[in-house]
Amino acid sequence: MQGRPLRRWPPLKGRCYHRHVIIDFHTHIFPPGVRDHRDAYLKRDLTFAEMYASPKAKVATAEDLLWSMEEADVDSSVACGFAWRDPELCHRHNDYLLEAAAASGGRLIAYCTLSPLAGETALADEASRCARAGARGLGELRPESQGWDLNGEEGRVLAEAAREYGLVLLFHVTEPGGREYAGKQGLGQESFQRFAADHPDLTIVGAHLGGGLPFQGSQALGGVYVDTAAAHLIYESAGLREAVRLAGAERILMGSDFPLVGQSKQIELVREAGLDAEAERLILGENARRLVGRGEARGK
Repeated sequence: MQGRPLRRWPPLKGRCYHRHVIIDFHTHIFPPGVRDHRDAYLKRDLTFAEMYASPKAKVATAEDLLWSMEEADVDSSVACGFAWRDPELCHRHNDYLLEAAAASGGRLIAYCTLSPLAGETALADEASRCARAGARGLGELRPESQGWDLNGEEGRVLAEAAREYGLVLLFHVTEPGGREYAGKQGLGQESFQRFAADHPDLTIVGAHLGGGLPFQGSQALGGVYVDTAAAHLIYESAGLREAVRLAGAERILMGSDFPLVGQSKQIELVREAGLDAEAERLILGENARRLVGRGEARGK
């Protein structure tokens, strides 16, 4: 997974910002070695093969994401890892995420991944290592893809690690029904809701509008957050506006699922959803700002 040394980007402080912060809460980056030797990794992980076997499936690096952010006027992005089954691949991918975040001048926020198949002690140790090295969260977590039970012993260890180090947990959540697509299975909505209910003190995010949770109303959403990653590819065009109408905007985070969806495209989709100015401000960055500790909104 090794590649060329990462370019060091200047710190965010001192940049000229617009009035409101824009944060992309769901992006994916890989070490250059995965991009350059994709075929080798297709053979090593079934889920990676399912999602990235097609040459059309883009594999982006930290540099790709940072240039995208410059073009789209995104202040910060949560850079997620991949839920490899092999704990060593998770470890090495985490190294890259942490290095990229450290070199990004505050633009990238590392969300590392874990493989509970390594055992409870190793899981806790890797969570500790990542947190101490600067990770702000764990994700995108895919228990069912890796073959472990979120509501079993592995989930308990995960929750304890998140609690101890103040880590946000970002899960791929699968919507009930709907069309099939590569990588759909990650975590069922029912299992996600059960875990969230059992751990109300944790900060938990359900990707892809939490598998459609907002459409069930604010009570179903409860205390969790959801992001908009690839939502327009899964739900009807009015999905975001309907989610806000039913559950409110306070717990919805703008996520692009870059490079699957371009960051400029995702921002445009939010701005064209017909939301009021306050809902748009919350979704595009203000909700996320509170989670990632970005400090004052830009322009203040």
